[in-house]
Amino acid sequence: MAISADEIRGHTDSIILARLAEGDSYGYEIGKAVRTLSGGLFEMKEATLYTAFRRMEAEGLIESYWGESDIGARRRYYHITAKGRMALIGQMESWHETKEILDKLLSYGGTENA
Repeated sequence: MAISADEIRGHTDSIILARLAEGDSYGYEIGKAVRTLSGGLFEMKEATLYTAFRRMEAEGLIESYWGESDIGARRRYYHITAKGRMALIGQMESWHETKEILDKLLSYGGTENA
């Protein structure tokens, strides 16, 4: 079952920052990694990626630069900044707290009166 965009909304920046924390990358490669890591259950649309890139670069969370690919094509690569790493740490802490609360709120003990 595919994951809906509504379930992921609000975590786009965290997902991108986490991918960039692994190393510099470009849009298509990040989109491909998201698709692969989610087992094909989630796909980040190109428009979403590039809108997030522009916003995050304006906020100083990432930087971009032009680089050559293996086949000689120019691509815009993105790099996480120190500020971006700090933001990712905060976002991961927030996610773990949110997940813990949701796990408790959504738990079902199998009782008849629940």
